[in-house]
Amino acid sequence: MDEILNRRSDVCEASAHIMTDAMHDDLVKALRQISDDDRYVLGELRKKGSAWIVGGWVRDSLMGMSAEDMDIATTLKPEDIKSIFPRSIMVGASFGTVIVRIEDEDNTSEWQVTTLRSEEDYLDGRRPEKVSFLEVGEDDKGIIEDLSRRDFTINSMAIGIDESLIDPYDGLNDLSTGTLRTVGSADRRFNEDGLRVLRAFRFLDAGEAGVREMDEALERGIIRAEGFLSGVSRERVGVEISKIFSGENVHEIALKMASLGVFDQVFEDYDVDIPPQLSNNHLVNLALFFRNEDISADSLSDMLKESLVLSKNSLSEISIMHGCRNIELDCSIESLRRFKVVVPETRREMIMEYLEKSGVDLFDFREAMEQTDNEELIIPPIISGDRLAEVTGLVPGPRLGKLKGWLHRKQIEGALRTDADLIALLSELNWKQSNHEDWDVLQWP
Repeated sequence: MDEILNRRSDVCEASAHIMTDAMHDDLVKALRQISDDDRYVLGELRKKGSAWIVGGWVRDSLMGMSAEDMDIATTLKPEDIKSIFPRSIMVGASFGTVIVRIEDEDNTSEWQVTTLRSEEDYLDGRRPEKVSFLEVGEDDKGIIEDLSRRDFTINSMAIGIDESLIDPYDGLNDLSTGTLRTVGSADRRFNEDGLRVLRAFRFLDAGEAGVREMDEALERGIIRAEGFLSGVSRERVGVEISKIFSGENVHEIALKMASLGVFDQVFEDYDVDIPPQLSNNHLVNLALFFRNEDISADSLSDMLKESLVLSKNSLSEISIMHGCRNIELDCSIESLRRFKVVVPETRREMIMEYLEKSGVDLFDFREAMEQTDNEELIIPPIISGDRLAEVTGLVPGPRLGKLKGWLHRKQIEGALRTDADLIALLSELNWKQSNHEDWDVLQWP
């Protein structure tokens, strides 16, 4: 393994000199640390054909980042892969893609394994009209042709059978210089799959290394890619947007997207307003983008559901944050106790982050919240409906239910602990003459 740089295919020699010692060490380290299951899958494939590690695993390893999901390219046909790994899922066998599965008592591990292939035109903006599996020999020509159909040069490198780096499109150089560039024509790559426009912005984010720079051809290609989402499912758009807006350099990336008109195509008829600061939580960021839109939380949810096809839970979280955009925070102990009990912790953090990045000063609110840190509140209603009916003479129905909810609110606000405490409150509440529809129940705000 220490000979990782000793042998390269001819096409790689031109770029070999730009691999730094740090990159070499990181790649060697990553190869040494691959799991026993990774070694097993690669070994079984190589018994009957050739197999290369490709894509993101190679890119991230060269950057010294944790590389978890290992994608593999092979000379073997899908049916041959299935014969080696019977539990494989033939998810895209007609396009050469098989999900290899290994199961044990503790977990299930998966690898995306794809047969070396060439492709014809992408008329639907997602899938090629025809795929031809490559007939390859012992050299690297097959993997080089296969790499030629990938999106960006930094994703178009492979680790060979002898653990050498195969880099026919200078991805290593682009990785070193922080450049994002398509393999071949940007126009062609985007015509093949419009989602690659969004993927470009995801790969602009180099994590702790900062933001990569688009080469001019890529930037021009994005500007020309009007209507790039026409052939892309909104589910795929949602997944990509979620990844982009969870990155370390999301603010700079978002500004770049706005400058190139990308948001106009993703969120038609809605203006994205990027605040001075963003979060690493994509839900918070999506809520922030539309904080100045004068629309209801439900309307925002409907728009995002159509544009990104987010989960019900994600849409609910965004709606709740949007509903808080004009809130006047109450720092009273009663309100803070309700906030702590009614709002789950993860949601509390999202709401507060959303408000802070919207420009709201939360110093006093957070300081007041500390008063509740050591409180042990009794959360479930202390008094039952039957007991309350016995005490009040009310029959089961809406009025009794609302009274129980009112007392539950008082229980939380006052940190009450006994049945007697709540019954004593009845003398202070105007529950006999007032309209039960007006009674406060446990909620926040």
